[in-house]
Amino acid sequence: MKRFLDENFLLKNSTAERLYHQFAKDMPVIDYHCHLPPNQIAQDYQFKSLTEAWLYGDHYKWRAMRANGVDESYCTGNKPDQEKFQKWAETVPYTLRNPLYHWTHLELQRYFGINTILNENAAYAIYEECTAKLQTPEFSVKSLLRKMNVKMVCTTDDPVDALQYHQQLVKDGFEIPILPAFRPDNAMNVDNTTTFNNYVGRLEAAANVSIGSLSEFLAAMKSRHDYFAANGCTVSDHGLEAIVAEDYTNAEIENIFNKVRSGKDLNEFEKAQFKSAMLIQFAEWDWEKGWVQQYHLGALRNNNTRRLRDLGPDTGWDSIGDFQQGRALSKFLRTLDDQNKLAKTILYNLNPADNELFATMAGNFNDGSVVGKIQFGSGWWFLDQKDGMIKQMNALSNMGLLSRFIGMLTDSRSFLSFPRHEYFRRILCNLFGEEIEAGELPNDIEWTGKVIQDICFNNAKSYFNWNEVIK
Repeated sequence: MKRFLDENFLLKNSTAERLYHQFAKDMPVIDYHCHLPPNQIAQDYQFKSLTEAWLYGDHYKWRAMRANGVDESYCTGNKPDQEKFQKWAETVPYTLRNPLYHWTHLELQRYFGINTILNENAAYAIYEECTAKLQTPEFSVKSLLRKMNVKMVCTTDDPVDALQYHQQLVKDGFEIPILPAFRPDNAMNVDNTTTFNNYVGRLEAAANVSIGSLSEFLAAMKSRHDYFAANGCTVSDHGLEAIVAEDYTNAEIENIFNKVRSGKDLNEFEKAQFKSAMLIQFAEWDWEKGWVQQYHLGALRNNNTRRLRDLGPDTGWDSIGDFQQGRALSKFLRTLDDQNKLAKTILYNLNPADNELFATMAGNFNDGSVVGKIQFGSGWWFLDQKDGMIKQMNALSNMGLLSRFIGMLTDSRSFLSFPRHEYFRRILCNLFGEEIEAGELPNDIEWTGKVIQDICFNNAKSYFNWNEVIK
């Protein structure tokens, strides 16, 4: 019987072990999509407790605690940090076979050197030891990134963000590039008239202009796109239920904009037309600048309206949706490709039933002009676990080229989540190792090892054109 979380965790044979330890283990990390707060990086923040570093904002853990009967006051409430951690520790033994069990103990090992199994009896000692370490310079935010061999981070930023913390990091000479990513979801969300008009007001302030027409709105957005580019941005991102691709004319979009700016609510078709137009416009700007565009599709958000009213969004009430994805996604990509304005694109799905759909959709628009131009992105959100990663990589292998895959990302708000890259790499090496030992792949360790290193790091570095940025 293997020991839990030993050096060969998730590696089921000697070939998998060799592939991981010889080729994957020491590869640097590019985290090209996450939600880390750039202000904490710029300030080289020191967490006050393990609870703050681990539980604040972590809706994965909150969902598990709630399922275990833990009162909300220990999740998003104002209970003391030590008491919150105790409730998490009491929950951990019940997370067996949930990826949280693996992640929790990987993070204790990799960051803090703690091999003890976390439970209610071990909670106090672990909390005290980790909290004490977090007070030292070796555990500041920047040091945590260095500890995990991180070479690049892309945060997720609204077009109206000032990017002052990214600028400060450049001025301070921080050796790990922290680049912004342009996420214009709010600029196309006309579902609520008041919310959209409030956002336009924020855009006016950020762009230092007055917006009275559609052309002025687009000019302000373009100025922000340019501003992001001037601050090192080469990536955009969208978080949508599904791509919207309705037909429209410029006159129709102008009328829709005027209608919503006058305070009138739009009908569903008008909303879809406006979103369709903005998606095309933003994508064309991405193509003009040679950016990579990302589309995270399939989340059904804010299902629990009672909790949404009490706690707000992003507090753990989202799920996988069952949206129709194929036809509109095809039309959107085809519209851009017909004009030769389709930028490098990463497609992430949240419903595993759509794996093959997304993998084959990527193949429709890989035109040979760029290696891996359209990517079927890594297992995302509810799918960034062992089963989800394997299914994503199997679909990509069957429908495309796994060898050209740009690999894993954290998509996390936590500075302690980087062992997810290790988790992914172990699963990747085991996939190859098992098939080599079964005679399904040749026993060419050097070539397979190169492919694995490419997936872990080299493909992303090349894909995002970061060869000169990452030292």
